[in-house]
Amino acid sequence: MKLFAKANKTLAVYAAALTLGISAALSAAPAAAEETFTWKVQAHWPAASSSYTDSLVRLQRVLDERTDGRLKLELYEAGALFSGKETFNAVSRGILEMGAIAASYAQDKVSLAGIASGLPFAFRNVWEVAYFHKNMGFEQMLRDEAAEHGVYWSTEKIFPTEMVVKKPIKTWEDFTRLKIRSSGVLQKFLTDAGASASYVPGSEMYSALDSGVVDGAHWGAVQGAASMSLYEVAKYHVKPALNIAGTDVFIVNQKALNKLPEDMQKIVKDTLNEQFWIRTNEYLFKERSTLAKVIAEDGVEVNKLPDDVQEKLTQAAQKMWEEEAKRSDNAKKALGMVKELLAELGYL
Repeated sequence: MKLFAKANKTLAVYAAALTLGISAALSAAPAAAEETFTWKVQAHWPAASSSYTDSLVRLQRVLDERTDGRLKLELYEAGALFSGKETFNAVSRGILEMGAIAASYAQDKVSLAGIASGLPFAFRNVWEVAYFHKNMGFEQMLRDEAAEHGVYWSTEKIFPTEMVVKKPIKTWEDFTRLKIRSSGVLQKFLTDAGASASYVPGSEMYSALDSGVVDGAHWGAVQGAASMSLYEVAKYHVKPALNIAGTDVFIVNQKALNKLPEDMQKIVKDTLNEQFWIRTNEYLFKERSTLAKVIAEDGVEVNKLPDDVQEKLTQAAQKMWEEEAKRSDNAKKALGMVKELLAELGYL
């Protein structure tokens, strides 16, 4: 009897140990599935810019929620690790997993980037550009070109680019005397049209305006100018828009994206696509409300360009469209799509 009792006791110990082992194995399985990933993300926006919070911080929060904390974005403002124009290469090489750039910064890699950053005096409404990207296939064309460099491209939002100036533009001569902070396609356009445009980093724009290094600048439109305090030194907001475009872009290293589990890859892509629509609509609303506020509180005045100035700028712009088309067969095709849409809308 004692032998049987001892055997039963031993079996009970083994059974308990086996149960604990199975339980530990089962509890360890989910832990292995819950691998976390941290991505370094540098923006071209200074932390003071409205889009840093409204776009980048929003994306960080939403991805954290939807992946249950499995994907963390480690955020860096403009210039913290790389210059804006170096960010595409850093993402392409995998030094950064993700970046937020101006489309114009990728012109040496993506032949469509110039058109993406906005043909001047082409589209007149934000919805037209959204239709061009999402319904006519331009977004996929951009994505295919970026993929050749190991980068997943996702336009962040569509918005107008509008200048602020220290003195109102009343004549063509007023325009041609301007020194303007600009970038990308618009920098070339403004210079070719007769002004003097040069690139100044976002972090230096305020001081450049304040000191007279430049007479005008563009950083998005009303929200961008307000968030960078540009109205303190430049009280005139110029309309119409220089362009309306998918100026801001999220770029993701394709290898980093592929390392994520399939469900997380889908979450990232779906969230980026959703962000396009949410931020485009939100930006439009905030443009109107911010303009009303700065007019009422800061004494800002809207400077509508005279008709003859608009006509000359439009003529200069259309010449430049053709130059963009020479970048590649893809660019030629994209410009044809732009003209097709503008003709259907009765603009050409």
